[in-house]
Amino acid sequence: QVQLVESGGGSVQAGGSLRLSCVVSGYTLSPYCMAWFRQAPGKEREGVAIITTNGGFTWYGDFVKGRFTISQDIAAKTLYLQMHSLKPEDTGLYYCAATAYRCYAPPPPGSRHFGYWGQGTQVTVSS
Repeated sequence: QVQLVESGGGSVQAGGSLRLSCVVSGYTLSPYCMAWFRQAPGKEREGVAIITTNGGFTWYGDFVKGRFTISQDIAAKTLYLQMHSLKPEDTGLYYCAATAYRCYAPPPPGSRHFGYWGQGTQVTVSS
């Protein structure tokens, strides 16, 4: 059974930083792609960043603009999202996701491409 468990969310002031982590267990496919999504109240879930486990190819949402970095520790089966220069509009529930198929390049940033999801970790940025 595949499980994704996020941690690292919290409340910060605008301009602050947070580092999210996601530990994956029970996953047997290789290579695969992992991603961070977020959902703000009243808004649709949107892709934040995607990374492949083979070569670490990445994709970022335009709104990231160099503020966030997605990375991974494959041996530890852990995905990270380092966030700097946080803005109030970054507030939301951040989800970790993994493809349910072998993945060699970042898929389109739609949630339908990812079959496994964590429960989410809340990020709140105050002005």
